[in-house]
Amino acid sequence: MATGRGLGIRYRPTTNSLGGCYPQIPQANEPVFCRTAPRPLVSVECPFAPRELAVSHPTPSTNGLPRATWAHLTEDQLLRQCEVDTYRASGPGGQKRNKTSSAVRLRHAPTGLIVIAEESRSQHENKAKALKRLWHALFLELRDPLPPEPTPEQIAALPDYTDARSADGRLNLSAKNPRFWLAVGVALDVFAAVEARAADAATLLGVSTGNLIDFLQTDPKVWQEANRLRTAHGHKALR
Repeated sequence: MATGRGLGIRYRPTTNSLGGCYPQIPQANEPVFCRTAPRPLVSVECPFAPRELAVSHPTPSTNGLPRATWAHLTEDQLLRQCEVDTYRASGPGGQKRNKTSSAVRLRHAPTGLIVIAEESRSQHENKAKALKRLWHALFLELRDPLPPEPTPEQIAALPDYTDARSADGRLNLSAKNPRFWLAVGVALDVFAAVEARAADAATLLGVSTGNLIDFLQTDPKVWQEANRLRTAHGHKALR
């Protein structure tokens, strides 16, 4: 049984007619991040789509563009870049939930990211949730390259990190702070650049190793991605 990279989705070794794998059913109210190759921008309403979705999973790509190309768009601008699918969510939730096409799947064509929201009976609410998850996925999944041999001063001057630290030099942003995900993107960029060595990443970010670890633990998906990077570079998972 394989696991989707950084997504928390398990796959049975069973393929469908399209050659994709069927992901295991996510837990209730759990955000689902998927990947696929870019597809034409069309809106499709499916009369019924099972909760187990068949998707392919190439690595998302910025295609050489900085993450800010999409991360600083308005919600409407970001949505216009997406293919929007609506479908009937299966599973628990009552008859109304299964009789209306309230679930929403967004495919972001420029990067290949897919996000899904199907918790609510309202298609409007699910679209808003999916759009928020897409914005989070930009920082979780897309990495910006750093300057060659970066210094702490260069990292501190990055626009998304300039105001991230408090007056005492710590990363104390909560997940509800608008600057949190901007800082997450930079922190994961640095983490990836130093091959997931926490102490080296903390030095470049201008914080202590303990503070960096606490910051990465603020959101479960951020923590999951940090440990995925650790594993990819042959390190033990952070605890």
